Amino acid sequence: MMKTVIGIILIAGAIVLGYMGITGLQESSGSVKFLGIVIKAEDKGAKETAYVEIGAALVALAGGIYLVGAKKK
Repeated sequence: MMKTVIGIILIAGAIVLGYMGITGLQESSGSVKFLGIVIKAEDKGAKETAYVEIGAALVALAGGIYLVGAKKK
């Protein structure tokens, strides 16, 4: 029973981390078109943080699925 609860918490955390990572990745760069010239800017620190959040979300999701699907002894 406890493994299932922890698994559900991990899955919920994975959804939150995944959302934060994806939105952070989208917001880490921007571009402006001025007089036919496209100017792009990126925040590399924010991009790295977003990739770490997405990676942590994948690990938490895998752990949550494993705990929820684990057979009870």
